[in-house]
Amino acid sequence: MNEMKVGIIGAGLAGMTAGSYLALHGHNVTIYEQYHMIGGVAGLAEQDGYKWEIGPLLLGGFGPRETGTIVLTELGLQDQMEFILEDRGLEFPDFKLWKPKEFQGRYWRREKLKELFPEESEGIDAYYEFYTGMIDLINMNRDLELKKGLGKQFFKLRMGLKFSKYKKFVDWNAAQLLDLFFKDEKIKALFTGILADFVTKPIEFPALGIPQINIESAFDKRILTEALGMLGEPTFHYIRGGAFKIIQEMEKLILNNGGKIKTETKAERILIEKGVAKGVQLSDGSIENMDVILSSGSIPDIFNDVIGRENIPESLKEQIDGLRYMESCFFVHLGINFNPLQSQPNQLCYYYETYDIEESIERCRRGIYHKGKDGFLIYIPSIHSPSMAPEGKYAVTIYTICPDRLKEGTWEEMKDHYADLLIKEAEKKIPGLYEGIETRVVMTPADFRKRINTKRHSFGGLAPIMGQVGPSHKTPIQNLWYIGAYSESGGGISGTMWGTRTAVKQILKEI
Repeated sequence: MNEMKVGIIGAGLAGMTAGSYLALHGHNVTIYEQYHMIGGVAGLAEQDGYKWEIGPLLLGGFGPRETGTIVLTELGLQDQMEFILEDRGLEFPDFKLWKPKEFQGRYWRREKLKELFPEESEGIDAYYEFYTGMIDLINMNRDLELKKGLGKQFFKLRMGLKFSKYKKFVDWNAAQLLDLFFKDEKIKALFTGILADFVTKPIEFPALGIPQINIESAFDKRILTEALGMLGEPTFHYIRGGAFKIIQEMEKLILNNGGKIKTETKAERILIEKGVAKGVQLSDGSIENMDVILSSGSIPDIFNDVIGRENIPESLKEQIDGLRYMESCFFVHLGINFNPLQSQPNQLCYYYETYDIEESIERCRRGIYHKGKDGFLIYIPSIHSPSMAPEGKYAVTIYTICPDRLKEGTWEEMKDHYADLLIKEAEKKIPGLYEGIETRVVMTPADFRKRINTKRHSFGGLAPIMGQVGPSHKTPIQNLWYIGAYSESGGGISGTMWGTRTAVKQILKEI
């Protein structure tokens, strides 16, 4: 294969994954990163001997035969990582769902919900029958990647027959599905609460996605360890040292294979001649010619500014102009001097303080920040990675969704005030939290906009709204490809890696 000169815009997870594959295949790779650090939202924040993950928490997709594992194995990086199987808890104002001390089987949550909502018992059983069938399909779809030839065709036929039972739900939204099973708004909120993270209303989210955002093994890892994984539940892991460990290992791979990573180097413009991408113009005015260019980044910034709207067809303009994005996030990273697990039973817990998920999302879209009153998440990364805090101390992250722009005031003006309010809400769950603080780092949408060079920050890219798909990896411009959380692959750590792998495989095939 002839060596290509490849330019990649962005040294986040998508850019580093693409660079790793292409450098490993012998191509001349240069990655341009406008920030002074690589990693994007897969990076780390550091201060006073503490480290915090900027974005990732408990990661899906890194178990046997899962997408993230396949990517790392193909790149020869799987053995460089230490994955820690874990789970999380959640609380609502009227009930808590922490795993029991003694393992009670795959469906302990089903039985617990019957205790909490006895009048919903019939619907709970019906939902879990639906859940089991959908998980079987998720696993079959995952295993389809490993099938070949005639065996693959028979496997697709089996999948089609199984899916026929659920085909009627394809055009349903999540609210319709949960109305079918339940009457109580509280139990409906249990299954739609995570949609607040996506800033997507239940009436907008696909019904068939509900099982995928409510995986039972996410709330009890013993489902996999006790049952030996025979039931096929997807897995959830931490990475020792945080997800930035993936970035670090990819960096070594790229550099060891002759690639270059240029930080504080902004690609201002992709140079296009007669519908063909020819190179990039950098912020210092210099031009670097390329055979192939891959770009990550937000859709408006890349397509309107870096590519230029004049270079894209009307159909693509209409598509990108009609897209809806997630909102941003507000992080308060703390270094504290006592063990928070004295109060919180797990290193990760979601605390929901409202049952009205739809109204909470609507307020966020209108620029109104809930100040922690609608809920928050508390994550303690130094439990799985002790090196992220000085000995005897703990790194803690409190996280909420929030508007990218506030209706009143700016994030620069309000960040410390809102941080204080959020810590006080979290202190209701972990008493003594405020007094135990030794250092803190506050990250607002304004900080993220600067870090990833965007006019509007969307934490996770496009909102997972029914019928909405990001731009294709292969753009209408020859030799130009689009990757990352805003593209057709969608977001998430393993999802971004897998989508980038798909794009690179297409590139290599076309060569």
